[in-house]
Amino acid sequence: MIPLRPLGVGEILDASVATLRRYWRTVLAVTVTVAVVTQVALAFVQRYLATEPPALHADASPAEQLEAASAYLRASFTELAPTMLVSVAASVFTSALLTIVVSRAILGRPVTLPEAWREASPRLPQLLVLSLALPLGAGVLAFVAMLPGLLLGGAGGATLAFLGGAAAFVVIVWLLIRFSLASPALMLERQGIVAALKRSAKLVKGAWWRIFGITVLTQLLIMIFTMILAIPFTAIAFALDGVGVDELSGSGFELSWTYLIVMAVGGVISGALTYPIAAGVTVLLYVDQRIRREALDLELAKAAGITAHAPTEH
Repeated sequence: MIPLRPLGVGEILDASVATLRRYWRTVLAVTVTVAVVTQVALAFVQRYLATEPPALHADASPAEQLEAASAYLRASFTELAPTMLVSVAASVFTSALLTIVVSRAILGRPVTLPEAWREASPRLPQLLVLSLALPLGAGVLAFVAMLPGLLLGGAGGATLAFLGGAAAFVVIVWLLIRFSLASPALMLERQGIVAALKRSAKLVKGAWWRIFGITVLTQLLIMIFTMILAIPFTAIAFALDGVGVDELSGSGFELSWTYLIVMAVGGVISGALTYPIAAGVTVLLYVDQRIRREALDLELAKAAGITAHAPTEH
């Protein structure tokens, strides 16, 4: 599936797509199931827990505006929390199974869903803890950085909170990239959580900007694909439901099941196709760093049954 040498950006992206094409039965069995569960949960949240922006009169005082914003944030958290939990669970499940699929695909070996599940399931609890720890740690760091400004209040406090939030954002991005390879390390090397984080930091050291660039490029391509795919489904949803954009954004409007179902179908298709790309890039970045640092290509060649006299791509 990949040349046994350090990989370029195009080769990493191409191998992710090639894995989806070659192992589509196993990959889609995972991603379609996860995408359906995620979209069903999202539809119920949007239907019953959707939060409307607060309506304020023109001469509302700063205290009233702050109170309204605070109430809106609390309500939004009630809406987002179930979706975030489902998304994290979906991410853990797909990441675990697709890591196994991609690792087998690198060697050109077939893998079925039951085989991937047997190999991945013992690591799911640790992967779940790891997947929760990173965003929670980022949230705590951002809160601590903004807390002095929030306590100070006023224009000076707002400025201080903004500066603290900006500084925290930079640190969070740096940490997330530094630990971005912890998931495949945990799954493929049978590492513990702390050991996987240290392993990721070691592999990323000296290659932070490269991994950052490839990660951002991958997410940008996924976002563009998702937006393009969403356009026809949004148009169909509006046409079938008979609503306009003005009505959709109006106060008191409740999303209909027709609209939610059509958008959920689009979300399932998008998720089923983008989940394996994102997971594949992460695993291939991990493999690429090990090839560059630890000559993993020689071990892969041996595991794939390539002898010294067989043609290779070195």
